[in-house]
Amino acid sequence: MPCASNVSQLQGTGKLAPTAAGGRRDAILPSVPRSVVILGAGPAGASLAAHLRRGPDAPEVVLFDPGTRPELVVGESLVPAVIPFLSALGVEKEVASYSMHKPGAIFRFDPETLLAFRFDEVRGAFSEYAYNVPRDRFDRTLLEAALRSGARLVRSRARLERDGSGDRVRLSEESLEQSGLSRPPDFIVDAGGRGRSLARLLDLPTTRGDRRDTALHAHLEGVELIRPGDIHTDRLSHGWSWRIPLPGRVSLGLVMDPAALAEFGGDPESQYDAYLRHEPMFGDWGATAKRITPVLKYTNYQLRSERGVGENWALVGDAFGFVDPVFSSGMLIALDGAWSLARALRGGGGPRELADYETRVQRQLACWHRVVGWFYDGRLFTLFKLGDELRGRFPWSLLEFHFGKHFPRVVTGEATTNPYSLGLLDFMVHHGLRDNDPQELAVR
Repeated sequence: MPCASNVSQLQGTGKLAPTAAGGRRDAILPSVPRSVVILGAGPAGASLAAHLRRGPDAPEVVLFDPGTRPELVVGESLVPAVIPFLSALGVEKEVASYSMHKPGAIFRFDPETLLAFRFDEVRGAFSEYAYNVPRDRFDRTLLEAALRSGARLVRSRARLERDGSGDRVRLSEESLEQSGLSRPPDFIVDAGGRGRSLARLLDLPTTRGDRRDTALHAHLEGVELIRPGDIHTDRLSHGWSWRIPLPGRVSLGLVMDPAALAEFGGDPESQYDAYLRHEPMFGDWGATAKRITPVLKYTNYQLRSERGVGENWALVGDAFGFVDPVFSSGMLIALDGAWSLARALRGGGGPRELADYETRVQRQLACWHRVVGWFYDGRLFTLFKLGDELRGRFPWSLLEFHFGKHFPRVVTGEATTNPYSLGLLDFMVHHGLRDNDPQELAVR
């Protein structure tokens, strides 16, 4: 189903489970946890806290976060499917006040060839726009929403321990004391990002994607844009890049094989600056743009846990899995996962509810991984380019209305997990390219 469906339906009270034979009163397990500790107060953790605190019988929620973060964070460009989640949290107006309105997206295959589309031209879209967000302010907005809801924040890094030899985890004595809870929490969530502390503690198995790219990321002034507000994705001589317009600056990331980057210097700053001057797709501005932040380096892309839930714990956001930055799907997966996990916990938090949550996130990650793969192997660009060339011609004109509803909504996130939309795109990228070789537009 589309990711945006049922986003406002986050209610539920829950009842006490039956007492086990001979069990004590304190052994009674509530169907809704009485207390939840969340590791990490970024978008996934903060929005989960805000959702959990809604309605009657809301559990106590404690967020642990040391308050340290890099100057730049991947995830500055939102997809339209994120908008219903911002609305459900009551923060969209605030986010809009400091962000760049994002009306569409531009994909460039080479200096002369590009594909541009506007979200308000996507047939059947729920949201006709998105935002490019300064992540420091965006993250603060979501955290403040969580605190207004009654969640508590502990400015410390929580320590977890195994609880016996099974599948349970617990807070260390020191962290439990810091939490202010009178007893150990009923449920623990790792929303701490790609540090994956809970997954590492339990040695959870992982699945890695095919790519082993490195991303270098910085903010610049003097970067040319084809259309203000649009995210620009450029296929480069090596790898690809993003250009995200932000207030007063542009976020620019380079994603490529680390061996290719090594030819341009020995450290991230040297590699980044030299490659900007080298790349023909950037033209003259690549040599004149002014970098105004340090360069951040990311390497652990396309990694996801094969398990996302346990007896008294769950993973959410990047702690569960991260596919790739190319379609800005990470924030959608995080916010959708937070909403879905809150629904599972408020709906009882039992094995069935948690399994439904785990299945939903795994499906999101798997579907996005397929779309990302078509980007890298050239099939997606080839299909979009072919459709643009054949626009209005018979018999393509008979199918254009139908395809125009389903294909773009896969990329905007509104239909990525829709079986028909994704299946149609799957069929076309494998059987609808005519005689065009997708390798000509593959990312090198």
